[in-house]
Amino acid sequence: MNRGISLTPRPWDRIGRCLVLDWPLAACIGALLAAGLITLYSAAADFPGRFELQLRNILIALGIMWAAANVKPAQLQRLAPAAYAVGVLLLLAVFIAGVSKKGAQRWLHIGFDIQPSEIMKIAMPLMLAWFFHQYAAMQRWPRFIAAAVLLALPVGLIMKQPDLGTALLVLAAGFYVILLAGLSWKALGGLALAGLIAMPLSWPLLHDYQRQRVLTLLDPAADPMGKGFQIIQSGIAIGSGGVSGKGWLEGSQGHLGFIPERSTDFIFSVYAEEFGLTGNIILLLLYFALIVRGLQITSRAITTFSRLLGGAITMIFFTYAFVNIGMVSGIFPVVGVPLPFFSYGGTALMTLGLGAGILMSIRRESR
Repeated sequence: MNRGISLTPRPWDRIGRCLVLDWPLAACIGALLAAGLITLYSAAADFPGRFELQLRNILIALGIMWAAANVKPAQLQRLAPAAYAVGVLLLLAVFIAGVSKKGAQRWLHIGFDIQPSEIMKIAMPLMLAWFFHQYAAMQRWPRFIAAAVLLALPVGLIMKQPDLGTALLVLAAGFYVILLAGLSWKALGGLALAGLIAMPLSWPLLHDYQRQRVLTLLDPAADPMGKGFQIIQSGIAIGSGGVSGKGWLEGSQGHLGFIPERSTDFIFSVYAEEFGLTGNIILLLLYFALIVRGLQITSRAITTFSRLLGGAITMIFFTYAFVNIGMVSGIFPVVGVPLPFFSYGGTALMTLGLGAGILMSIRRESR
């Protein structure tokens, strides 16, 4: 009679279907967000309301992540060309009707300010993953040349805003797709050699502030109270944390205002001062776990599009963390890259949430 079988879905079954997430990935992101909030509470003590705004940003980013996790990769694949086209058009619109802030024209005002270059961090790998999936039968070198042109257009537009940090991230996002699509090691070596040769030739093309950042990296002590102040004070904060740190809310460099941008790009300095080497190791392990989980999801992808997109997004997370920590530690020039799922911010956090949601969608497909 089958009296024990009910065809009506139970309430918790409906809830389970709505909470389609990759829980190992979500746990890594949750831990990073929690650590970031704890650090922000200390770093933003002089910025009333910033902690509450970050809570709002996190809720929006989590909502975007959940929504993206419930969109099938096949649907994302169909949307890829349109997303790329809209992103490029918005970048062109910035030059016509953009809003200038701090000497750079990077925003559009449509009732609120948006930064179109942030869209390209996801639209770029989406487009190239679609391209390599769609034109898999095209001859090898024409395919890579066409992909390079698709990548160069938005990167060039972002560079002219000027926004070196975002341009490098978009370039990295697209390059990872091209690399994963089968770029040979010989070609990779040739590109590296060409890049080294081009470095001195590109020096005159840089803006004054960009050249100054490179010079500051080489010798921050040349202007200790000016251009080198931020890097010097950041290094003091990281070093003074010692093994166990000074303790939460006890960091002197951050609370006395010696670290500019201490709640955004340089929040790692505050964290390192208060939690020390032990805290740094824990944070690096969290990022390592995030990247490993992303690579696991990528390895199980069932289509070329999903594999290329998942790999690129995972490596974007790595690039964010690697460049930010290197920048704050004085290894790289200051290029304005936030620490992923950690720094205060809205647009970047939502972009990262979208990327995490796409990874979860790929994982769902592979099941």
